[in-house]
Amino acid sequence: MSDQARIEYDGETFETALLEGTEHERAIDIGKLRSSTGLITYDPGYVNTGSVRSAITFIDGEKGILRYRGYPIQQLADQSDFTETSYLLIHGELPTADELAAFQSQITHHTLLREDMRPLFDAFPRDAHPMAILSAATAAMSTFYQDHYDPTDPDDVEVSIYRLMAKLPTVAAAAYKKSIGQPYVYPQNALGFTENFLNMMFAVPAEPFEIDDEIAQALDLLLILHADHEQNCSASTVRLVGSSGVNIYAAIAAGIAALWGRRHGGANQDVVETLLQIRDSDQDTASFVKRAKDRNDPFRLPGFGHRVYKNYDPRARIIKEAADKVVGKLTGHDPLFEIARELEEVALHDDYFVERKLYPNVDFYSGLIYRAMGLPLDMFTVVFALGRLPGWIAQWKEMWDDPDTRALIGRPRQIYTGATERAYTPLEERS
Repeated sequence: MSDQARIEYDGETFETALLEGTEHERAIDIGKLRSSTGLITYDPGYVNTGSVRSAITFIDGEKGILRYRGYPIQQLADQSDFTETSYLLIHGELPTADELAAFQSQITHHTLLREDMRPLFDAFPRDAHPMAILSAATAAMSTFYQDHYDPTDPDDVEVSIYRLMAKLPTVAAAAYKKSIGQPYVYPQNALGFTENFLNMMFAVPAEPFEIDDEIAQALDLLLILHADHEQNCSASTVRLVGSSGVNIYAAIAAGIAALWGRRHGGANQDVVETLLQIRDSDQDTASFVKRAKDRNDPFRLPGFGHRVYKNYDPRARIIKEAADKVVGKLTGHDPLFEIARELEEVALHDDYFVERKLYPNVDFYSGLIYRAMGLPLDMFTVVFALGRLPGWIAQWKEMWDDPDTRALIGRPRQIYTGATERAYTPLEERS
């Protein structure tokens, strides 16, 4: 097979290299296309553009494969925990026992926020969306923690990574407590990552709070499944903003803002809101399925299909098993869960869904688990952000370690479609 590609244009031939990844994905190197031919490529949404060479996450959407650093997601979900998976994503290899203990210790001992950050939370209105608070507070950390700031200094980067991993759960819990008018709960060094977050979310000073191990394990599983997903909107945002040379806090804050959107991290909230709409309607589930299949009806069923996966989302299979256990345990019987099961059966057997490969995705069941845990709808994406954090850090770190990208600011091109050159008309002459 040739390792060259040719583009013929205006009687000229442009030859360029074919690149191949370790999983045999092939790409045409167009890095010198414009300088050689004057042409650029047009690719709305960059859906056919490989902007980086990355060793972090591999996805095969046709086969339903997801691997972090080569490890299948099912193995990590069954055998790892979120802290270890975070280390894997950020550093590239599974840690030794000593490396994992050191990583966990550093995170544990950086969970406290500076006390002079508290007025920042108090300044937000009570009904502020927690994603807005999370993004703003993350950007603000760059002002509170300026002693390790340089993205080119390995020591500064290491400390900043510990701070982000440790403090974002504290920020997220504070945003939640602010929204319900309860006092902030300080982190506890005796607790693990997920247990500490649950304690800060749900404990109150008036009485002891007991952490349910099964709930903590389910949340830890969700964080693992959300930890990275290749060059998605928010990961690409972190890379693009980070390429400007800004500190890691600002780059991660931009990623949080990107994740906030309903088309990205907010999809699981859409699922639950749709299930509530079906539950509270006079129509049965079949009626809503019929509406979703009608091109003339704006109604859509969120949680089905994926931009990348053309097979069953491997994360959805894992989450469904967790939902079966956790939702039943916490709620006894949840009508929304039953509606979700009915919809899944339709998706797996109805020709309309099967032909279009509209299988349930990761958002379909995750929101039901968050709801059963007692999280309000606007906190769903916040928890998603906590899970995605190590992936963002890994993407940002890889960008700075890669000689092809660390000195290159992201700068997409465009096809200009506006007015050609024209003369300025004085105001009094305009009609």
